[in-house]
Amino acid sequence: MSQPRRGRSVEGRAEVRRDLVAAAVALFRDRGYDDTTVDDIAAAAGVGRRTFFRYFRSKEDAISPDHETALARIAEIFETAHPDEPAPSLVLRAGETVFDLYTDDPALSVARFRLTHEVPVLRDRESASVDHYRRLFTRYLRRRFAGDPHGDLRAAVTGSAVVAAHNLALRAWLADGAPAGGVEACLGRFRRVADMLPRDADLRPLTERLELAVTRLERGAAS
Repeated sequence: MSQPRRGRSVEGRAEVRRDLVAAAVALFRDRGYDDTTVDDIAAAAGVGRRTFFRYFRSKEDAISPDHETALARIAEIFETAHPDEPAPSLVLRAGETVFDLYTDDPALSVARFRLTHEVPVLRDRESASVDHYRRLFTRYLRRRFAGDPHGDLRAAVTGSAVVAAHNLALRAWLADGAPAGGVEACLGRFRRVADMLPRDADLRPLTERLELAVTRLERGAAS
């Protein structure tokens, strides 16, 4: 009886995806990003070009974590959260799901991290993905703060702070080589952002400063 081809089962598809990512990382590191083609990556992973494009739209995608899955997880947490759950608790739960993309395979995550810093197109792509997270958090928080006179501002500040804290903690862990014993410290560093998030009373002086800054800019433009 013939064995099913890789990619026919959930486990098989996950294996093919991992092989393609590992091949891309190795080739980008050893041969260089510009000198590596999709065909090179597919061949190194033992699959064909058509199979590559079933998993990724481009060679840049092959080096990026599965951000679409992470964004879907965050959306699900917000969609299923109890309406009375405090915002700090909710955003921490949502943010922590993203760490799984990196802690599942620390060695691969470190290799990706280093390549992202070395290759401008990968760095730009990663910056764009960070903005996707910020906008997603802000959108859901805006709904949650509906009725709050400062809801839009609170959502924007909270979303930006959570994503910035997440990136700071994650990058410090990756820059240190992603040690297994450092995961809890990484999470702890991220969780400290909860005490820094704006509450209702915090927003009035912030709003006043922003309004003053806008007024000054408008006066400067008019002069």
